[in-house]
Amino acid sequence: MGKKTKHEKSGLDLPRPGGAEPAAPMKNKEYSRLLRPLHGELVALQEWVKSSGARICIVFEGRDTAGKGGVIKAITERVSPRVFRVVALPAPTDREKSQMYVQRYLPYLPAGGEIVIFDRSWYNRAGVERVMGFCTEEEAQQFLQLVPTVERAIVDSGVILLKYWLEVSEDQQTLRLQSRIDDPRKIWKLSDLDLKSYTHWYDYSRARDEMFHFTDTGWAPWYVAVNDDKKRGRLNIISHLLSQIPYEPLERPDITLPERRGPHGYEAPRQPLHWIPTPY
Repeated sequence: MGKKTKHEKSGLDLPRPGGAEPAAPMKNKEYSRLLRPLHGELVALQEWVKSSGARICIVFEGRDTAGKGGVIKAITERVSPRVFRVVALPAPTDREKSQMYVQRYLPYLPAGGEIVIFDRSWYNRAGVERVMGFCTEEEAQQFLQLVPTVERAIVDSGVILLKYWLEVSEDQQTLRLQSRIDDPRKIWKLSDLDLKSYTHWYDYSRARDEMFHFTDTGWAPWYVAVNDDKKRGRLNIISHLLSQIPYEPLERPDITLPERRGPHGYEAPRQPLHWIPTPY
């Protein structure tokens, strides 16, 4: 059984760090300024992982609209997809439903020199599957009992396992879902399941609390981030992630561009090209 945690109050929002009042939303200019050095550190982490053969697995879970995709994009936008692999599995096939539950996730765990980020993970069973009736209560309880042992085996194999839960307030979730309805750029993010899940806020709260109770362990703890302000949340999560991994700083080599060779008789061919219009 996992270590008991302080996340016990079913149906209540998790407290803000230190109980502080929320700060004003961060401006884009300040966010970009603060994100730039963190991107440099993520590159340093990438090079250390490649050279050391380290294996890192990062799990992102949380409420609908909590900003998991935005955090993952902020982490990966300046690094190599060959090192940082994002895994977002679709609904299981009939064959996968007949397998041991965690079996479909195991092939995606990192090999040496890789960082794997799960955009939702095996914890679907403790959250959406349980709340929305896609698994039985017996299956959910079995999962909660067994997953700490599975994660212990993952960690004991040498994988650095980090688990993040992104929390968002009721009001903020409502605003974000309404934005998806109103904005044609975001409508693809809105699913029928999102609308059904919206009515189950407190059921998800109870499921979250019990998940923490069983699976917040000494070898694989949960780290909770309040993400009502997405920009602050991304910065906080990336900073924390970097602090949890013993990577080496990146040494910047002294590089000078060589001289470009001359044309040596090359002339551009006179052929029609299909240029795109330039209305801007």
